[in-house]
Amino acid sequence: MTPPSPRAARALAALAVSLAAASAAFPVLAADDAPRTERLQVTDPYLEMRTGPGRGYPIHHVAARSEWVEIELRYTDWYKVRTENGREGWVHRRQLVTTLTDAGVARSFRDLAFDDYLQRRVEFGAGWGHFKKEPMLKFWAGYKLSESIGIEATLGQVQGVYSGTTFWRVNLQLEPFSDQRISPFFAAGMGNFKNIPNTSLVSAITTDAKLANASIGVRYYLTERFVLRADYSIYTAFLNDNRSGEYRALTGGLSFFF
Repeated sequence: MTPPSPRAARALAALAVSLAAASAAFPVLAADDAPRTERLQVTDPYLEMRTGPGRGYPIHHVAARSEWVEIELRYTDWYKVRTENGREGWVHRRQLVTTLTDAGVARSFRDLAFDDYLQRRVEFGAGWGHFKKEPMLKFWAGYKLSESIGIEATLGQVQGVYSGTTFWRVNLQLEPFSDQRISPFFAAGMGNFKNIPNTSLVSAITTDAKLANASIGVRYYLTERFVLRADYSIYTAFLNDNRSGEYRALTGGLSFFF
C-alpha cells in the first residue's frame, strides 16, 4: 500500500485531534448512565394488557400480582407497558394507580381529564336562576388570560309577570384557586339593562340603562369537560342622572370547556 503523502498525513492528524476533542466534550453514555424506563410492580390480582390503547382492543396477556412491568409510552389515559418476559400491551391508567415503584411507594397517576381542566382557556355555559325573584335564563362565554384572570361575556333574559328584561355584561374575573376541583371566583364589570313592560300596562315605558355588577361564585369540576357553577350577583342599573336601581340574582348552571 502506498503511504499517504505528507499533506494527507497532516490532514488525518488534524482530523484525529478534532475527533478527540469532540469525544472529550461529548462523552458517550455508559450503560449505567443511559435513561431507564420506569418499573412498577403489580399489586392487584392481575393487570389486563390490550393490543391497543382503547377498550375496543382485545386483551392478549395478563400480568399477575407481584410481576414487574416497565412503562414505555403514554397515549391519553393509556400506557404501553412491557413485562419482564418481554410481553407488551396497553393498560388503562386506573389499573396502574395501585402499582408500586422500586422504592415500594405508590406511583402517582394524575387524571388526564383534570389536567385538561387546569389548562382550559375557552368556556361556554348556560344557567337558570332568579333575578329580583323573577325567573332568569343566561348564557356566558369566557376566556382565561392567565391561570387566575379571565374575561367573560354574559347574555341574560328575565321574564317577569309585568315586564320582560334583557341584559348583557362583560366581566373581569379573578379565580385565585383555579388549580383546584372546587374553585371560588370573583367578578366585576359593566353592561346594559333593558326592561320592556307589558303593553297592557298603562303608561308603559321601556327602560334602557347602563349596568354595573359585582359577583361571587364557585366552580366545581364535574367530569370530562363539564363544570358545575353557581354565582350570586348584585346589579346596579343607572336609570338616569339622579336615580339607580339595585337587583340581586342567584344562578346555577353547567359549563363546557375546551
